[in-house]
Amino acid sequence: MTFGQVLLVAVLAVPALGAVAVAATPRDRAARLVGTVAAALTLLAAVPLVFGGRGWVAWSAGAPAVRPWHQLDLPWVPGLELRFHLGVDGISWPLVVLTALLTLLCCAYTMWRVPDGGSGRALVALLLVVEVGILGTFLALDLVLFFLFFEVVLLPMYAIIAGWGGADRRRAARKFALYTLFGSVLLLVGVYVVVAAAGTADLVTLTGGAGMSRGTQLAAFTLLALAFAVKSPLWPLHSWLPDAHTQAPTVGSVVLAGVLLKMGTYGLIRVAVGVAPEGARWAAPVLGVLAVAAILVGSLVCLAQSDVKRLIAYSSVGHMGFVLLGVATLTTVGIQAALIGNVAHGVITGLLFFLAGAVKDRTGTGTLAELSGLRETAPRLAGLLAFAAIASLGLPGLAGFWGEAFAVIAAVQVGGPLWTTLGVLAAVGGALTAAYFLRLLRQVTHNRPSPAVGQVGPGLAGAELTAWVPLVLLALAIGLAPTLVLGVAEAPVDALIGVVKP
Repeated sequence: MTFGQVLLVAVLAVPALGAVAVAATPRDRAARLVGTVAAALTLLAAVPLVFGGRGWVAWSAGAPAVRPWHQLDLPWVPGLELRFHLGVDGISWPLVVLTALLTLLCCAYTMWRVPDGGSGRALVALLLVVEVGILGTFLALDLVLFFLFFEVVLLPMYAIIAGWGGADRRRAARKFALYTLFGSVLLLVGVYVVVAAAGTADLVTLTGGAGMSRGTQLAAFTLLALAFAVKSPLWPLHSWLPDAHTQAPTVGSVVLAGVLLKMGTYGLIRVAVGVAPEGARWAAPVLGVLAVAAILVGSLVCLAQSDVKRLIAYSSVGHMGFVLLGVATLTTVGIQAALIGNVAHGVITGLLFFLAGAVKDRTGTGTLAELSGLRETAPRLAGLLAFAAIASLGLPGLAGFWGEAFAVIAAVQVGGPLWTTLGVLAAVGGALTAAYFLRLLRQVTHNRPSPAVGQVGPGLAGAELTAWVPLVLLALAIGLAPTLVLGVAEAPVDALIGVVKP
């Protein structure tokens, strides 16, 4: 095996073995430490995957649209012609690293604070199992293998919400499970349609349509797009998200918003658009309209929210709308905007949920009406919250700017009355994003301290800073140097657009 293949195996094997080791360790704190070490080793294995020269070359006619930097292709179920095919390129690698980083920060956070509801050992083990499922989804290059990894996430995330969540956690967990199962059924049918029509499950071969008829591609894209829309979630299939975020523990919300939602948008780009390009071209105007509806509806609902976590959760609907708008344009600029928007949302919203959890832990409430004057009692926490909110509203120089700005630019560049209108309306949605985040900051950080905020001390725990500082630095780094994401994704996106465009 090459060094790259060893890393691919390690990225999946280390958290899987770590989950087993955590479950087998009798002492709770020692088990959490073992899980944190496993998550750290996973990140160390994920970062060097970028060192693969083949992914940096430009697309050329006749070459495969998916050309991984590293890949592992082994027989899995020979009788069904299924293979254990893993690979990584510039589209998947940033999400692999983001997943490994956020899981590490969440595991490390549990060393300081374990939410009520169960043992820290069980929580960390479940976080590592979720990590295996998410990483496998980003690395799978076999469509059936992709589906299996996609499903691995469901039960452990359900358990995290139901076991360590808030007062209404069981209802929120059931809602999450039911919506996800609905998407899973659609995904399974879509996978069957593609594999039966093309005679292969290999994503490298399938990208570009693999000779499937137009009718088959339209049916496959519809099924796959709906399945991924549930996971992302995209409006109007988003109603499970606010409840899940509000009730989930802090680390659950971070993983859920930071990377689990990206499984849907990644699948939309890699699988739905790549495998059924004719279906993508046919549905592009509808996707664009739904994207802008998500941006506007998400923003307007945020303006009326009275709970911090629900506001941040609904903001994800709007941000995912910008990602979908970029994908719907089926242009290089649009796909690039979607990819950097994905990564930026994971970094910034992960930080926002960490901070929202810190505020709620200190004050005992997440209701906006009961929070005011945080800058008077905890100026450092208020400053970090302001930074995260401003990054999320898309201030130039911070990570949130690039995805939203270039999604709008891509829509305008497509041209025509429809896409120009969609671009203008999306820009209006961006202004509404600024409005609701500034409303959040005015309510929470300004004015005289409320009784709940008045008891908050100014200090920040070392574990909190350990979890938050990497996300602050990443939001700055991606904002100032977007080539960290766009540079590695340029060639794969060019290759994808090369086979999607007629």
